Amino acid sequence: MGFRAVESARSHLRMLVDEGRLTWEHGLARGLRLPDTPAAAPTVHVPLLGQVQAGGLTTAVQSAEGFIAVQTQRGRPEDLFALRVRGRSMVGACILPGDLVVVRRQPTAEDGEIVVALVGEEATVKRLRRRRGRVELVPANSRFRTILVDPEAVVILGKVIEVRRSLD
Repeated sequence: MGFRAVESARSHLRMLVDEGRLTWEHGLARGLRLPDTPAAAPTVHVPLLGQVQAGGLTTAVQSAEGFIAVQTQRGRPEDLFALRVRGRSMVGACILPGDLVVVRRQPTAEDGEIVVALVGEEATVKRLRRRRGRVELVPANSRFRTILVDPEAVVILGKVIEVRRSLD
């Protein structure tokens, strides 16, 4: 690491211990250890149910494409599903065409959360916002318009909890 003095290394190690990034087992030579970490989340297979438009509303068609492996403790495995994104309305939120979004089924979401929403028979992925008794489905791309709907006309299918991208 380029330290010129042993005390410099000790000082950095003490800082790592103070920050909780290392633990020090006193009385042991070489007693520095990584702290205990929680057990890894179990891997579950989540159904890939088709595509969702990141753009205007388009007819929602469920066409199962198989399963993807997901490692998460955020929700029950049976409440998770994945969709392939089409369109560019969410590029500002780093959701690109071809990405997979993992969604946790839930009927409500907080303002600002990214959701998969159903309006009539049409679905989209957008950021949710509630204003003046209306629901706004807000894109993350200035080339697209916000979709304004009555609260009774929109069904939140779930909240996006993960985005996956293949680089090939």
